[in-house]
Amino acid sequence: MPRLGDPRRELEAVELSPPEAPPGSVRIRVDASDLNFADILQCQGSYQVKWTPPFTPGMVAAGVVEAAGAGTAFAAGERVVGPTVEPNGGFAEQCMLLAEQSHRIPAAISSRAAMAVHITYATAWFAFHRRAHLVAGESILVLAAAGGVGTAAVQMARAHGCWVIGAVGGSAKAEVATRAGADLVIDYEADDLYRRVMDATDGRGVDVVYDPVGGRHFDTVRRLLAWEGRLLVIGFAGGEIPAAPANHLLVKNYSVVGVHMGGYRERDPELVAQCYADVYRQLADGTIKPLISEVVGFDALPDALERLGARKTVGRVLFDPSRGSSVSA
Repeated sequence: MPRLGDPRRELEAVELSPPEAPPGSVRIRVDASDLNFADILQCQGSYQVKWTPPFTPGMVAAGVVEAAGAGTAFAAGERVVGPTVEPNGGFAEQCMLLAEQSHRIPAAISSRAAMAVHITYATAWFAFHRRAHLVAGESILVLAAAGGVGTAAVQMARAHGCWVIGAVGGSAKAEVATRAGADLVIDYEADDLYRRVMDATDGRGVDVVYDPVGGRHFDTVRRLLAWEGRLLVIGFAGGEIPAAPANHLLVKNYSVVGVHMGGYRERDPELVAQCYADVYRQLADGTIKPLISEVVGFDALPDALERLGARKTVGRVLFDPSRGSSVSA
């Protein structure tokens, strides 16, 4: 990104010398980086963690260590995944990772799979285990249940023994959410979300709402919470940051709970390590299986980010620098 703005217009492919690995970082040969809504915000300069142009976007990457800076626990040849270091993001052939927040990838897990679960499944893990204190048998409504964040939440909730309703926009996305494992899927473009959920729960509502969207559906889903329910605020892909009236919280005694997975990396690294150990175990034994819908290369990256921002993608979209264009995963 030579300047802040829409990545569809501003992204440029340029040749640069491989960066040196300063203390506390590792330089990797990129196998995969994932596309996130936060990448778009960072390119626009509206994300909470701001990078100064010029920089290469891509907040997280997985690959093989090429060089390790002083004070790191990694060695050349190891496969690792972790957050990138300004200005060397993951949408490149080589990038820099922050060593203290990176993790080795188990031999049984591919770099693409590790990348696909790194943000979305870890977010769901913290949301359910740490913030919602989820109990087996509870009911969960997942918004945007066909996207990367949503399909991860559906699978993690099912793995926890919960009954899951997936809310999506469009019949094609309904099929994806069903494939992810949702027990009931509601297309809110064709149906009344409030009525369908209340009918399905005999008027009780749901114990937990997983909301990565915000926007126009927020008022509906907060009214769908059961007594002592928890509304998990994951993000605002819908663009609008909503607010909950405090008097309504008292009526049903529910909680609005923020989920900022990245905040634990510095505050509680041992808990983050526990999270990934659990996620990798579930990935290895087949309990969870990330839906990788596309793998794109340099040529297709700007278009893929645009479609992601317009919520026209499903599952996880990954970047692989060896790809020249978009391909089926």
